Amino acid sequence: MSNPLRIGLLFGGRSGEHEVSIRSAAAAARALQADSNRDRYQVLPFYLQKDGLWQGPAVAQGVLESGQPLPSDDRPTDRAALWQFPPEASTVDVWFPTLHGPNGEDGSVQGLLQLMQVPWVGSGVLGSAAGMDKIAMKMLFAQAGLPQVAYRLVTRSEVWSNPCVFPKLCDQLEADLGYPCFVKPANLGSSVGIAKARSRAELEAALDSAASFDRRIIVEAAAGGKPREVECAVLGNDQPIASVIGEITFESEFYDYDTKYSDGAADLVIPAALPAPVVDRLQTMAKEAFLALDCAGLARVDFFYVEATGEIFLNEINTLPGFTATSMYPQLWEATGIPFSELVHRLVTLAIERHTVAQGAQ
Repeated sequence: MSNPLRIGLLFGGRSGEHEVSIRSAAAAARALQADSNRDRYQVLPFYLQKDGLWQGPAVAQGVLESGQPLPSDDRPTDRAALWQFPPEASTVDVWFPTLHGPNGEDGSVQGLLQLMQVPWVGSGVLGSAAGMDKIAMKMLFAQAGLPQVAYRLVTRSEVWSNPCVFPKLCDQLEADLGYPCFVKPANLGSSVGIAKARSRAELEAALDSAASFDRRIIVEAAAGGKPREVECAVLGNDQPIASVIGEITFESEFYDYDTKYSDGAADLVIPAALPAPVVDRLQTMAKEAFLALDCAGLARVDFFYVEATGEIFLNEINTLPGFTATSMYPQLWEATGIPFSELVHRLVTLAIERHTVAQGAQ
């Protein structure tokens, strides 16, 4: 029997989704040691603290087991030494990041892993960066001919500029997009900073709030009526496959941060009750979106489906979706016939395949 591959499970990070990342990593660790994976892989956890410092397996394992971030008073005082990688990092065969949000799935860590010249699970620098930036993402989707709601780009300087300019900006947004519309920071995950505007006063407040999060803002028209929010998981590299479709149902006006992370605020319906032709279109569009951004390994693609008209609008792609046992991504594959343990095995295999191809091209 060959030696098991050493999987560097990287979690935590400097985003607001730090705690979610810990839960994703714990679920991935269990799956990487379940069934046949027990003989295939040795899991080495690495914890990235909220201040950006790395912790090796000795500390990271405790964080995984507790499910809680490392308290500040437990951190070693020798900060200079901690800016270096833990020594165990040099032994990793394949990295498996479960980092969510800025500085985790935006290409930053992926660039670092690329410099290490070691395979990693998930998209490369381009796919990760484009998948995080809603404006770049939408431009690439438009280039690929994928249907989206109307949107406009706004910058912080336009919002916080001369008081005479801001009203004209709002006039233009009202004329182009109407109400209701949605205001979103371009580079934040988990619906952070998103607001629904139904009036001029709400639009002005939403723009001011979004500008405090990001210097680039996107304003989107509503999809019409109360569209159904449906999602599809994608798995693969250059020839990806798509899962069954899932649906998110909720009572709030839209799927904001509180709805996403409050117990009982939203329900996942898998598979979604949809006509077969709609399912086919969603699966095809999900794969097209994945390829349009040059994604790799995994992604979850989110859509609006307007049942009254049959219209489908591509909302966004998430290149490192939640990976807990109750997250949509693994549940979609479970319903498609790929259990969690097999899913993580395929992701590791895809990472190695992509790395091998990239090395051969150099």
